[in-house]
Amino acid sequence: MSLRKSRSQNRILSNLEQVVEWIDTRLPVRKFVQRHATEYYAPKNFNFWYYFGAMALAVLVLQLVTGIFLTMNYKPSAAEAFASVEYIMRDVEWGWLIRYMHSTGASAFFIVVYLHMFRGLMYGSYKNPRELVWIFGMLIYLCLMAEAFFGYLLPWGNMSYWGAQVIVSLFGAIPGIGESLVEWIRGDYYISDITLNRFFALHVIALPLALVFLVIAHIFALHEVGSNNPDGIEIKKLKGPDGHPVDGIPFHPYYTVKDLVGFIVFAAIFACVLFFAPEMGGYFLEHANFEPANPLQTPEHIAPVWYFTPFYAILRAVPNKLFGVVLMGIAVVSFFFLPWLDRAKVKSIRYRGWLFKAFLFAFAISFVALGFLGLQPATTLYTNLARIFTVVYFAFFILMPWYSKIDRTKPVPERVS
Repeated sequence: MSLRKSRSQNRILSNLEQVVEWIDTRLPVRKFVQRHATEYYAPKNFNFWYYFGAMALAVLVLQLVTGIFLTMNYKPSAAEAFASVEYIMRDVEWGWLIRYMHSTGASAFFIVVYLHMFRGLMYGSYKNPRELVWIFGMLIYLCLMAEAFFGYLLPWGNMSYWGAQVIVSLFGAIPGIGESLVEWIRGDYYISDITLNRFFALHVIALPLALVFLVIAHIFALHEVGSNNPDGIEIKKLKGPDGHPVDGIPFHPYYTVKDLVGFIVFAAIFACVLFFAPEMGGYFLEHANFEPANPLQTPEHIAPVWYFTPFYAILRAVPNKLFGVVLMGIAVVSFFFLPWLDRAKVKSIRYRGWLFKAFLFAFAISFVALGFLGLQPATTLYTNLARIFTVVYFAFFILMPWYSKIDRTKPVPERVS
């Protein structure tokens, strides 16, 4: 009996192997997995900071899946949008969970992306030969900001309406074409049903496709040149007799298991926020957004969601509207030029001098402070503080060619520590 069972199992395995072989000759799935997982060698000294790239990918999947389920019951109409969100929250089975997963996931996405970017700043992940990896990453960030902005209007709450009104009106500061550009973005003379429809189309179709494409390009570019590491050493330079880097290990199963542990911890924290504080005191979901959009009633204090507030604070710090818009744009675009602004001969913060560390620490403090100030009313005190931290923010980029060049660095070891 057992012999017959064993033969049956071997036959099934043989048939499965033939099916896999048939598919592989027509679509090289096995070769793809080998190149990007089982035979992709990553540095063996990854630390805590290297969790956030995999977490960002996991949150992207979460947002795409929950977004699909939300669109099944959402009505992209000014007359029905707010009511459809309430319907999802109250009447759709598990609708409240899906909606909160999506709204909390948006904030979680920016948290892990900001930490992922900060890791790149610390370890010089933007330097040669990873310039293109960094550029793709920054394009993902821009696409993510656009995706979040267009999705922000969809609940058709009062803060959504007025927040979109303020942000869209900023383009009116552009000389000559400003007013026409604003009208073109809105599709109307004011934020209306037409605006909601086009923002919905961009949020659920155009930008997710662009985001997925950019993520794939980001990963392919990374695997072409290899991952950076906390020491900033190129592990491909030193290979063993088998042709593999001596300081590298296969990404799968070693780092997939490690990332799984990190994801479990992240999921536990995410679940705590999701079930106990999905609004996060008004930072993730503003209180004014639980009221339907009202063009005749302005919220007491209009401010964007927390992940936009550093740049919003920079905008408000400048008296001139046009210059404020330009400066806000430069604050985002400046990241693209880091590979050419940084003149240091070493990559990692471990081997840089105190000058770079001081500027990076000041930049991180200014970014957090600007984020806080962007949430506060535009009083004289907060505006003056925003101006100070704006100067600190831009000093990190403008002075980088100077302080990165004269900074005293330590010798970089031949092997990873």
